[in-house]
Amino acid sequence: MPSRHSFVLSTFALGVLGATASLPAQAQTPYPSRPITIVVPFSAGGGVDAVARLLGDRMRVALKQSVVVENKGGASGMLGAAAVSKAAPDGYTLLMGSAGETAINPLIYKQMQYQPEKDLAPISLVTRVPNVLLASPTLPVKNVEELVTYAKAHPGVTYGTSGVGNPQHLNGELLASLAGVKLSHVPYKGASAQLVDVASGNVNLTFVSMAGALPFIKGGRVKPLAVTSAKRASFAPDIPAIAEYAPLAAYTLENWFGLFAPAGTPADVQVKLNTVVNQVLRDPEVIRLLQEQGGEATPMTQDAFRDFIKTQTAQYARIVKSANITAE
Repeated sequence: MPSRHSFVLSTFALGVLGATASLPAQAQTPYPSRPITIVVPFSAGGGVDAVARLLGDRMRVALKQSVVVENKGGASGMLGAAAVSKAAPDGYTLLMGSAGETAINPLIYKQMQYQPEKDLAPISLVTRVPNVLLASPTLPVKNVEELVTYAKAHPGVTYGTSGVGNPQHLNGELLASLAGVKLSHVPYKGASAQLVDVASGNVNLTFVSMAGALPFIKGGRVKPLAVTSAKRASFAPDIPAIAEYAPLAAYTLENWFGLFAPAGTPADVQVKLNTVVNQVLRDPEVIRLLQEQGGEATPMTQDAFRDFIKTQTAQYARIVKSANITAE
């Protein structure tokens, strides 16, 4: 017959086992233990989507876990971003966000379903995406200097972009401000229509990603004048930067794509994701593939990415205020 002492020990052991069994599964299972979803807040086939699929494919190998890309477009990227901001903060739902829905939109929309700074945790910048300034073949200019001279003599030169308040729109407003000219913004719903109208001469200029512009450039249907990065882009070394024209030396404004998680995602999960993303972005093949899509691979620590977003947002805010841009 067991003693009272052994009964107490047995009871204690059972209690320990019960407590261990009741610990959260997350504490026992290493991340990731199930498929990860990267939400793209735009339709399939665009630049953000292409980068998300490239990154997701390489993350799958590095993490030894499935990575699924889900397109959830609408409301200038805000529907998808809002969905991620409200997802469980466990590292299994991520956002491939662009500058618009993570930095610019809060500056121009009065009401949003999420606040990027509070509701999204920046994981890593993935790629910087300079836009290309294109001119219609009918516009009598060959470079930025001639464009500025022409625009001063012909106020109201038109430029098309894929929407109000996006980086392309801000590209035009920054150019107009620094050059002291008046440009007329013509918003479109996507890059295809604006490129066709520039090629046909219905619009004088456009700012667009290299991926979208390349077929029109190769076909001689538009004239590439400059890129919007501070220096020439590695994927287009023959196209000068706007900043190379001395009076516009301060010009730089790019779009960018980065990976975000819901706020509250465990710190160790965020660190692991950042480490894996940066590992992927240092792969020469990934660097080459991003360049083909008009992007520059840009690995960053989380702290550096947070600082980058703050700096970019401050620049966007100055342009939005100066041009009085509102989306509602």
